[in-house]
Amino acid sequence: MDPRAGTLAQPADLVDVDALVSAYYDRAPNLDDPAQQVVFGTSGHRGSSLDGAFNEAHIIATTAAIVEYRRGQGTDGPLFIGRDTHALSLPAWQTAVEVLAAAGVELFVDARDSWTPTPAVSHAILLHNGATSMDGVRTEGPGLADGIVVTPSHNPPRDGGFKYNPPTGGPAGSEATAWIAARANELLRSGVGQVRRVPLAAALAAETTHLHDYLGAYVDDLSNVVDLDAIRDAGVRIGADPLGGASVEYWGAIGERYGLDLTVVNPAVDPQWGFMTLDWDGKIRMDCSSPYAMASLVRTMADGAPYDIATGNDADSDRHGIVTPDAGLMNPNHYLAVAIEYLYSGARPGWPGDAAIGKTLVSSSLIDRVAGGLDRRLLEVPVGFKWFVPGLLDGSVGFGGEESAGASFLRQDGRVWTTDKDGIILALLASEMLATTGRSPSQHHADLVQRYGESWYARVDAPATLEQKARLAKLSPEQVTATTLAGEAITAKLTAAPGNGAAIGGLKVTTDDAWFAARPSGTENVYKIYAESFVSPEHLVEVQEQARSVVNDALA
Repeated sequence: MDPRAGTLAQPADLVDVDALVSAYYDRAPNLDDPAQQVVFGTSGHRGSSLDGAFNEAHIIATTAAIVEYRRGQGTDGPLFIGRDTHALSLPAWQTAVEVLAAAGVELFVDARDSWTPTPAVSHAILLHNGATSMDGVRTEGPGLADGIVVTPSHNPPRDGGFKYNPPTGGPAGSEATAWIAARANELLRSGVGQVRRVPLAAALAAETTHLHDYLGAYVDDLSNVVDLDAIRDAGVRIGADPLGGASVEYWGAIGERYGLDLTVVNPAVDPQWGFMTLDWDGKIRMDCSSPYAMASLVRTMADGAPYDIATGNDADSDRHGIVTPDAGLMNPNHYLAVAIEYLYSGARPGWPGDAAIGKTLVSSSLIDRVAGGLDRRLLEVPVGFKWFVPGLLDGSVGFGGEESAGASFLRQDGRVWTTDKDGIILALLASEMLATTGRSPSQHHADLVQRYGESWYARVDAPATLEQKARLAKLSPEQVTATTLAGEAITAKLTAAPGNGAAIGGLKVTTDDAWFAARPSGTENVYKIYAESFVSPEHLVEVQEQARSVVNDALA
């Protein structure tokens, strides 16, 4: 823990934006260094121009690879493209537009020449492909749309990010991203000078480039997924903090469009994020689930701000943070459980009666207990929102959420809303919950604790070599010889997710009252240990300690 965590950023913490953008154009990646190649994680390619990991060459190559990929898939409809407020997002967006226009791709750019949240891009793709049609979303055939979002999500200001959403509207699957990354790296090695581009002005003026009102389409449709009339009629006072991200103009429009008592707490947009408080490690990070990054809003509420609910979003608005007057910032796992309990307990009568509850396997087991109490099927999947896409598309999953404060859910009539995470609707749901029940989400969580028990949850990292990380990703249950965990009998040893049988790239071990999961990091020489105990904080520490021992024995 950095001693300055939760305190306001100082000048020495701020990135040099001019140097960052200059490096984007001037620095060429060293392809002998794997860290400077195109690598797609669970949410696209990320890196910094200052490290040779996110430069113009990367975006030329990746965009050209996406052009080839979509053609190979028969995706010949429009491509919706958006960007967030990171300093590298605009130059990367401009580069991508130049390549896409030169390739003759029908392109939809923001009509306001402004920022576009990730859920607004997913929403646009799905609307084009039939999200509101009684026949459902088309994922095959001519004229299908897809999209690109230029964002590193909650990453520090020095980073850039670039992700592809296929016609399903959600994050691309590993087969697609592996192909795109491999082809992009081939183009980098052969020289991106061969990739056709047109000047930005010509690209924006091309017959194939169109303006799209992302904000209007998204905001006008919101009442079909959240009960905004109830929020207005109850007079819920909302404080929405975009954390300098892409939702800044959306929140003002939502309040005006629906007559809500809504204040945009901080409308500032600053590519250095000088108004942020430092995260746990002393870095500026727009993580709305972190009490350190959210310290300003939490203090504002504690000091008596006139809000019944305060919310935060990260830079591309696919995450949510919920702050209540009685409890401060809610643990994201607690809020997921509360949202599920509320939505499946009569708040959405238009949903299919058999719609499952989706969770990642490193999310809290409180969700398992809530699902059991609701008598609903639980779909437990590996880390990554892409696993929820099929179920959200066909309505077989009503809600999909992951431990890092990302989730989405169906429209009120049971049809798909977005297949990417939507931090805006999760934030608004907290106000709907208060409006319709008279109780805050944190009070609802207290009710769940009374019914299902209190739990303690944490994630820690442990060092691992590249070889150990590779072995961890390929573990079999038989390699785990332990029979107990922190004094309890082990009930399951999992290397595949129970919900869909997909490999989890690691290990999960469970008992009746605790569990841990270990996964290798995709970017650092560590493995991540997630753990939870329904016994006590001290028991959680025991679980974490034994988790290290179990994993180390398996890797020996």
